Amino acid sequence: MVTAAATLPLLRPSLPNPATLQLLILPPPTQLHPKTHPHPLPLVFLLPRRRRGGPITAFPSTASLSTSGSASTSYDAREAEAAVAELLRESGASPADAAAIAARAPAYAAMLADGVRELDELGLWASWSSGAGALVGCGGAVEMDIGRLGFRRKVYLMGRSRRDRGVVPLLESVGVRLSSAKLIAPYVAAAGLPVLIDRVKFLKEMLFSSSDYATITGRNAKRMMTHLSIPADDALQSTLSFFEKMEARYGGVGMLGHGDVSFLYLIESFPMLLLCSEDNHLKPLIDFLEYIGIPNPRIASVLLLFPTIILSDIENGIKPTIYEWEKVGIERGHIGRMLVKYPWILSTGVVENYKRILLFFKRKKISSTVPGIAVKSWPHILGCSTKSMNSILEMFNDLGISKNMVVPVITSSPQLLLRKPNEFLQIVCFLTEMGFDKETVGKILCRSPEIFASNVDSTLRKKIDFLVDFGVSKHHLPRIIRKYPEILLLDINHTLLPRMNYLLEVGFSKKDVCSMIFRFSPLLGYSIEFVMKPKLEFLLITMKKPLKAVVEYPRYFSYSLEGKIKPRFWVLQSRNIDCSLTDMLAKNDELFAEEYLGAG
Repeated sequence: MVTAAATLPLLRPSLPNPATLQLLILPPPTQLHPKTHPHPLPLVFLLPRRRRGGPITAFPSTASLSTSGSASTSYDAREAEAAVAELLRESGASPADAAAIAARAPAYAAMLADGVRELDELGLWASWSSGAGALVGCGGAVEMDIGRLGFRRKVYLMGRSRRDRGVVPLLESVGVRLSSAKLIAPYVAAAGLPVLIDRVKFLKEMLFSSSDYATITGRNAKRMMTHLSIPADDALQSTLSFFEKMEARYGGVGMLGHGDVSFLYLIESFPMLLLCSEDNHLKPLIDFLEYIGIPNPRIASVLLLFPTIILSDIENGIKPTIYEWEKVGIERGHIGRMLVKYPWILSTGVVENYKRILLFFKRKKISSTVPGIAVKSWPHILGCSTKSMNSILEMFNDLGISKNMVVPVITSSPQLLLRKPNEFLQIVCFLTEMGFDKETVGKILCRSPEIFASNVDSTLRKKIDFLVDFGVSKHHLPRIIRKYPEILLLDINHTLLPRMNYLLEVGFSKKDVCSMIFRFSPLLGYSIEFVMKPKLEFLLITMKKPLKAVVEYPRYFSYSLEGKIKPRFWVLQSRNIDCSLTDMLAKNDELFAEEYLGAG
């Protein structure tokens, strides 16, 4: 029996070492040809790669065979989410915040669960415990038994081993891509999860609490990008990169004022915003911006259009830039209003460009007051290069606009300096096609420069078509526009159509209205409430004259009711004199007195 017992182990096949089991179940290695494979790859590279999130395709070990089935069936998104919530609570988040963040961080939970499945399938929990898992801080005996723990607990331990302190799921919860969140987290994690949660809430409240100016913010961002033709400094370049990320998605920078869309790109582009203290930096910044004249509801728009301001030091960054503007003639009282329209004035590159603009106008021998007046009302000019401005001024000169006339043209419509040459030429060609010569086009430019900042198809041609459709003769249009070019700037739906309809409602025919427009082009420029209605009521009720009188003399609407129409009517009535509106109003005071008062 002793002999039998002693020889028993020799009758049983020897069990392989668990560490070499995986190698034993692999097929014999393929013999590689020395010419095609001079340096055979290590075995690890010959194993099939595992697709992220899917089942592993390598030959499993006996340990993984016993756990792969249970791991694949145990994976439950809710369990992983619960594990992430536990990690967040452990890092200092409140239960409510932890649950909300975990629910909005599915990619992070999936990443942890993916790691758990991989270790389950490969049976490498022991190796993990002595490596990355050692960071979890479990005892040795527990480390060896991790593979036997439940799925949620494994996900939790996997999350603890990452040591991101809950920052990665927080970033994902606000929309930041997981890959970006993992890059950002190490730079901001030191602040602590509770602080970062509060800071995210504060930033969202500060930047997106109101949607009143969301549309305006988006439009302004587009305009600022369009009209920038100078080299961008670092601060501007960062902002442009942020805008470009926005442009790549549906809605583009037009969605800048919508936090659910833009906040994630803001954090990706300016992650250091998460290190700005509410009490020591953000709140004092808001107070300072209000102090320099920015209305509180517009502060968010300013900061979104130039986020670098948020990162700037008030004493060492913002105030010195404002002082630079004061040195070049921009009073502090205008800074706030300019910032609302063009926050990039706090860029050092924009300040330097304004100095070049001043020198440019000086060389052109145009009044030095022009650029100052222009940038105060249209600060977008500050992003325009002097080369672009020179192209427009040369076109002014080609239309016969003298340097003296350039001053009122630019100061009344500074946006003309932002026009591209081809856009300006489109307006010139449009007017030329209507029959105006170059000299007349120049006169129209001097009288109503805003026309040259309009769009031919969406504004000018549309107005012409509307007037023609109403009944105004195409043959009469050049004369009407020459006498009153501002008619091309009147809004169809809010101005032209309501005033035409009013005239029709009181009894004029379309033919009468067209005749009055031809005789007196500014007719449609007068307000119904303050001009047309009171003057027609006085004509019909008090003067007892027919509408035909106004058709014959539509200039009647141009005279002051209290200053001229009523006084002259009372004089004529007291003398029982009945005359036409032309005789009553067309004469100057001396001729009127001589004819009707016997003076002379």
